[in-house]
Amino acid sequence: EVQLVESGGGLVQPGDSLRLSCAASGFTFGSYAMSWVRQAPGKGPEWISSINHDSGRTYTAGSVMGRFTITRDNAKNTLYLQMNSLKPEDTARYYCVASRSWTLFSSSRFDYDYSGQGTQVTVSS
Repeated sequence: EVQLVESGGGLVQPGDSLRLSCAASGFTFGSYAMSWVRQAPGKGPEWISSINHDSGRTYTAGSVMGRFTITRDNAKNTLYLQMNSLKPEDTARYYCVASRSWTLFSSSRFDYDYSGQGTQVTVSS
């Protein structure tokens, strides 16, 4: 059974940092590109960042570039998202998604081969 389990979300203040993790199982993690997408209440989904299967390439949305960093550890079957200088507009549910295609860059988690259930990040003073 394929599983993507996100963790690390929570309630933080503006300017704080969080690191999200996504533990993968049930598929060959090292063969898939991985991405983070998010959805805020009342808004459409937003693609955040992608990393190819061997960490050789990453792309990050302009809205979070310079603040968020995507990494992966294929030995641990785990994806990460380091989020610094968090803003209230970063409040959303964050989803870990997997795809065979490195160039997908879709905002919708339903377009990917696999998706987790998400972890909530709330940035508020």
